[in-house]
Amino acid sequence: MLHQQIKDEIKKAMLARETERLMAARNILAAFTNELVVKKQRPDEMLTDDDALAVLKRLAKQRKDSIEQFTIGNRPEMAAAETKELAFIESFLPAQMTREEIQKIAEQKKTELGINDKSKIGQLMGSVMKETKGQADGAVVKEVLEKLLG
Repeated sequence: MLHQQIKDEIKKAMLARETERLMAARNILAAFTNELVVKKQRPDEMLTDDDALAVLKRLAKQRKDSIEQFTIGNRPEMAAAETKELAFIESFLPAQMTREEIQKIAEQKKTELGINDKSKIGQLMGSVMKETKGQADGAVVKEVLEKLLG
């Protein structure tokens, strides 16, 4: 279980005296606890892997946004810290599909559903996201679909 893996990472990071990894793992565990509270469960319970993945994806997206903002704001040291934390978070996420793999699925779904114009991009997007099962970034899928239907 992902939740248990993160708890184990905290112990490993403490023993290895790796402060950055420890902070990242604690941040993830705090997000897991917040998710449990939101779901009206006790904070000492464990999240399912699906819920944990959803939290990790949300955290990764937040880190990417922060990196972008710190880069724009000329704060490279802050962007570097966020980049390290993002790498740690992404180590728990399933491998992401390449743009080419997404393109193949998108073309297949477009033909399957008979979609030829941009007015039904939402329907196609939903179908492609369902097919990729969380292994594709929504922003990349959107870019591929817009180019495909463009």
